[in-house]
Amino acid sequence: MPYFVGIAGGSASGKTSFLRALKSNFAPEEIAVISQDNYYIDKEFQTRDALGNINFDLPEAIDRSGLYRDLQVLASGKKVVRPEYTFNNAAAVASEVEVAPAPVTVIEGLFVFHFTELAKMLDLKVYIDARDDIKLERRLKRDAEERGYPADDVLYRWEHHVMPCYRSYLRPYRDRSDLIVTNNESFDKGLEVLVSHLKTKV
Repeated sequence: MPYFVGIAGGSASGKTSFLRALKSNFAPEEIAVISQDNYYIDKEFQTRDALGNINFDLPEAIDRSGLYRDLQVLASGKKVVRPEYTFNNAAAVASEVEVAPAPVTVIEGLFVFHFTELAKMLDLKVYIDARDDIKLERRLKRDAEERGYPADDVLYRWEHHVMPCYRSYLRPYRDRSDLIVTNNESFDKGLEVLVSHLKTKV
């Protein structure tokens, strides 16, 4: 049975960078990562706001049952294969993401603590925290450089989607986490603590 670690945090809190650094401390066969981002349901089934914009920051944006099913598959010692999420880029061709079972299995995403059936599977809950102004600055930069989103679109979604959903579905779980990693400037100390702990599980 894998040691399941949940990693959650607000948009642009640094989850992706943290995970990259975490994985670099382990051999590929020691750690597996499954990302909630690869479980967004099709756009035609997503919830839209009053202006007709899809709100990807709601729990119902995620194929919750599919994510839970794949975690159970990993728990049984089998691999899972899932199309990679292309961040709504219609021109992108999704590749397949294959996740093999490993002694340490990380599940990351906005709602991994909010989905109760997922939370019950977790042996350790890690929350990546950062100030709201820092997260917004990071998101503006990231979405412009990596995804080609204009600043006005990013700001609209931040005010009307990201922050309301963060306050409702993510921030309440911060103080219920086992480890809070503050990432306003650096997550190095928190990473060191987590790596040291997980080394005992592989």
